[in-house]
Amino acid sequence: MAFLAFGANFNPTQAQSTATVVKGTIKDAVTKEPLIGVSIFIPGTSVGTTTDIEGNYSLKTNQSESKVQFTYVGYKSKTLTITPGQTQVLNVQLESDAKRLKEVVIKGRSRNYSNKNNPAVDLIRLVVDNKNKNRLESYDYVQYQQYDKLQLALSNSPEKLRNNILFKKYDFVLKNIDTTKVAGTAVLPLYMQESISRQFYRKDPEKKKTIVDAEKKVDFGEFVVINSYVKHMYQDIDIYKNNITILTNQFLSPIADLAPTFYRFYVTDTVVVDGQKLTELSFSPKNETDFLFTGKLYVTMDGNYAVQKVDMEVGKKVNINWVRDLHINLDFDRLPNGRYNLSKSVLRSEFAVTQNSKGGVYGERTVSFKDFRINEPKPDGFYEGEATAKLPLAEKQEEDFWAANRHDSLSLSEANTYQSIDSLRNNRSFKRTLDFATMFIAGYKQAGPYFEIGPVNTFYSFNPVEGFRLRAGGRTTTTFSKRVMLETYAAYGFKDEKWKYFLGGTYSLSNRSIFEFPVRALRVSYQKDTKIPGQDLQFVQEDNFLLSFKRGNNDKWLYNQTYNIDYLHEFRNRFSFRVGFRNWEQTPAGSLVYRKAIDPSSPEGTPNDGTAGLVENLTTSEFRLELRWAPHEEYVQGKLYRFPIVNRYPVFTLRAAAGVKGLFNGDYDYQNVTLNIAKRFYMSQFGYSDVVAEGGYIFGQVPFPLLAIHRANQTYSYQIQSYNLMNFLEFVSDQYASINIDHCFNGFIFNKLPLIRKTKLREFATLKVLYGKIREENDPKNNPDLLAFPAYATGLPTTYSLEKKPYVEASLGVGNLFKFFRVDVVKRLSYLDHPDVSEIGIRGRFKFDF
Repeated sequence: MAFLAFGANFNPTQAQSTATVVKGTIKDAVTKEPLIGVSIFIPGTSVGTTTDIEGNYSLKTNQSESKVQFTYVGYKSKTLTITPGQTQVLNVQLESDAKRLKEVVIKGRSRNYSNKNNPAVDLIRLVVDNKNKNRLESYDYVQYQQYDKLQLALSNSPEKLRNNILFKKYDFVLKNIDTTKVAGTAVLPLYMQESISRQFYRKDPEKKKTIVDAEKKVDFGEFVVINSYVKHMYQDIDIYKNNITILTNQFLSPIADLAPTFYRFYVTDTVVVDGQKLTELSFSPKNETDFLFTGKLYVTMDGNYAVQKVDMEVGKKVNINWVRDLHINLDFDRLPNGRYNLSKSVLRSEFAVTQNSKGGVYGERTVSFKDFRINEPKPDGFYEGEATAKLPLAEKQEEDFWAANRHDSLSLSEANTYQSIDSLRNNRSFKRTLDFATMFIAGYKQAGPYFEIGPVNTFYSFNPVEGFRLRAGGRTTTTFSKRVMLETYAAYGFKDEKWKYFLGGTYSLSNRSIFEFPVRALRVSYQKDTKIPGQDLQFVQEDNFLLSFKRGNNDKWLYNQTYNIDYLHEFRNRFSFRVGFRNWEQTPAGSLVYRKAIDPSSPEGTPNDGTAGLVENLTTSEFRLELRWAPHEEYVQGKLYRFPIVNRYPVFTLRAAAGVKGLFNGDYDYQNVTLNIAKRFYMSQFGYSDVVAEGGYIFGQVPFPLLAIHRANQTYSYQIQSYNLMNFLEFVSDQYASINIDHCFNGFIFNKLPLIRKTKLREFATLKVLYGKIREENDPKNNPDLLAFPAYATGLPTTYSLEKKPYVEASLGVGNLFKFFRVDVVKRLSYLDHPDVSEIGIRGRFKFDF
């Protein structure tokens, strides 16, 4: 109720009918040289701009204001009167400000740099010591309004953009080229998103709440999903945090606790701005290839040692892909209590295939803040429920609302982006182009408005059981139905001369697509196909053509016939549960046979010679439950899979199953439980580690096909979740625990080696350890009713338990080859006496990273 009452009181200011435009040139009063980067703004607001390389500026606002202020570090500020609702030219000359701080000694940059007796380092340490009190989190309660604008655009010279063959058919888009955004470069906006929200923070117990009042973005339709990944790339910039995440990498803040260890600091100027003494500190990395910034920050000298302004960028030698330029500007305003808060954050970046290429993609995120209220408590009930709430009309706000409530007006090019891309999205030719692009990227190709065929990478494959395999299939589109999706495929093996097929349907129980978070959907399917026992792939189809190439002996397969029904329910707090039922009939194929461990026709205790006690198949009927919690998880939803975006929060997955004997021909009673915990640990300049811990236990007496068949990999691709030198069906357990650690050094070592550092390669190290065992009741040596472990024709076993010692493998890898490929040398460290195992191997995988 508190939430509803607060929302009802929101009464935005009405927009002015005529915009106020101020433009001109700013120069030094003595030298008459143009001044670059002068701040021009409307006092008391976040409306502002800066001069370009020729000292020119242009400021536009819909607010009714009569003053404009000009400020520049080292110069006296100037405030002039303007006439609201008119266009006027103000050419300004700024006078040098001779005021300097006498107590600070200015030192130039020396080759013999030292932190000792360095006033710049002493000042930074004071800033670090005072960080906690200068953050918003130091208050008991904070609330403010936030405006967020993000834009993506193609960048190049105006001529090349206009002559681009891709836009010959869409010349209406070219009318939106902007030549004022980046000096010397033209940009063509292709994506835009904005939001206006109210942010609330409570310190104890800590809680944040966001109420989104308005939101709009460019919509490319079902072909392109940009929003989530772009938000992940352009995260909030908090200079007071030790590490700042940008484009999926962590950069050490210039005011981090360990900043003096990695940065060089110099006092380069001391000034007075609006009566406030400021010291200008310049900083640069001690190692130019580390994930660090170069730039300037201005520190208050009033005893708070707060940051008043930051201007920094990422150097060209930093080991980051695709980024030609990345620049950050942060401005802080003084509150009535004398403290400073962030008032505006601008992150600009330009992506390109190479540093020297002229064309690229320009991205800019601007976030501004106003209407700060400090220590005004809300009722406890206000913070209950979801952390983010969106008003019902948030996505339907009219342009009058946006004009009145934007913290800054849009440029003409920005304002036209929504209409321009909407026209492009509805263009038939553009739809066809996106359709073919989707086929190569996501694997599906439209075959009419209601059906799409795919995945195309499964149409042809081969394996020892089926030989040459052809497959064709597809699924319905959201045009057919948003709430119902039907999918199917048929496959034929020319060696086993058998047909395989799949039929499935999913029904959304919410008024949304089955792909749209949060999902509430019921799924029913029937599948008759082949499978490798124990192979569990993530985000890849098992009959993907590239996985047809395997090492070693690979002739133990299954024919499966599976009926499945499950219900998935996701909550906005990223908790979900899945409940279902599966009836599974598995029949051994290839050289795999199921037979009793003890010959039932021979005297008791006689081992089976392989000719008696054959079991044609196994059938299980089991109820299943999965609980998953992934705090703050974001993802990219493709046409085939939802790809989660890894963040610093852990992901917990608990799975449980109960088999029921006699139900739909089920052969066994059993229960199994598995817990999986995955987390990425960021280690600042030392990279990050992806750690996965998993444990499982099976209750009841079951044959080896129903034990935990540990995930093996006999392909030449490197699989993070599998054991890359373990053979299929090599190890089984009824209880196990494992830990996988995959560490990326992000170039920390290579960046310090001559010649190699120019390649921007990245180092990887992996360790995988698996403990497991089988209870006596599930060991076929002790129970004649169980199935014997698979063996070669000579009687030599191919399947084992992990009774004696853990399975261990480690690898060292080199990533960022050609910016998207990783190669690992994998070493198996235990059970080297097993037949047909590889002690060492080379594996590769595609990995797209910034």
